[in-house]
Amino acid sequence: MRVRVDTIRYPSWGVAMRRREFIALIGGVAASLPRAVRAQQTESMRKLAVLMSASESDKGYQSLLATFRDELGKLGWAENRNIRLDYRWGAVDAQSRQRSAKELIGIQPDLLLAQSTPTAATLVQQTSTIPIIFFSVGDPVGEGFVASLSRPGRNATGFINMEGSMSGKWLELLREVAPHVRSVAILFNPATAPGGGSYYLKPFIAAARSFGLQATAAPVHTVSEIASVLAAQALRPNNGLIVMSDAFPLANRIEIVALAAQHRLPAIYPYKEFVDAGGLLSYGNDLRDSYRRAAKYANRILRGEKPSELPVETPVKFELVVNLKTAKALGLTVPSTLIDRADEVIE
Repeated sequence: MRVRVDTIRYPSWGVAMRRREFIALIGGVAASLPRAVRAQQTESMRKLAVLMSASESDKGYQSLLATFRDELGKLGWAENRNIRLDYRWGAVDAQSRQRSAKELIGIQPDLLLAQSTPTAATLVQQTSTIPIIFFSVGDPVGEGFVASLSRPGRNATGFINMEGSMSGKWLELLREVAPHVRSVAILFNPATAPGGGSYYLKPFIAAARSFGLQATAAPVHTVSEIASVLAAQALRPNNGLIVMSDAFPLANRIEIVALAAQHRLPAIYPYKEFVDAGGLLSYGNDLRDSYRRAAKYANRILRGEKPSELPVETPVKFELVVNLKTAKALGLTVPSTLIDRADEVIE
């Protein structure tokens, strides 16, 4: 009995090659391709959706998101290769947040990311299945985002910006740079601040009492209210200002800093972005570090880990920034001991 052996002939080679040998050769060529090329051929596109309360024109937040994307790139995730990012900006009120969240969930992303406490709250309310990472929130346990910091237990995890006791540190710094201050107001928006403002407000009042200072809550609900509230605070002699860590003041930092300068109010801010805009002094966690760490959590979730098992992390990097030019304009002399401690001094 004759047995047929299939062959593939290539005239240019001048030899006959068995089918089995040809398949083995092709497999060897594929195996010799660079790993990155093979991965590009086989990787599926993963979808990330980001809900931002800031305006798309906000260069500060554009820079923070660039930090996030750069860190993702170091971990093997590149836009238009294996990930796609969809954004919704300007979710400043409840209605816009609800609408934008529904749009993002509608694209069925693999991961949702929230800028702040209000955006995280909206996403948590609308989905209990899609993983959520919050970049920077105040009190995730109190807000009901997670069961505990060590074991979130649900579909959300992320990063705390600052603990409530930070308001006492802000007061210490205000007394150091402006020792003449006798009363202090704290500015915040109850609609966006953690716990409606109570997360920082209670420690603030307690710290002011211990320092012998008069404490005043200065809530604002709209941008137009900021001017009238700060004008009223300026009428009080020897008054100072603390700006709460809150998405609303950060988004409106240009207006707040300009008004504080106009009314000659010595003010302490939670982030260096305020000082970059001309503010006097800031002390708080480095937001860029939070966005880098969020990229690492995104990588872990995209590779199969569950947010319920990733602990909510507290800040590890804080920065003190001083603007000597603003201090001079306010007639203040910044102590050399404070300058020596500063991570950055703007002259």
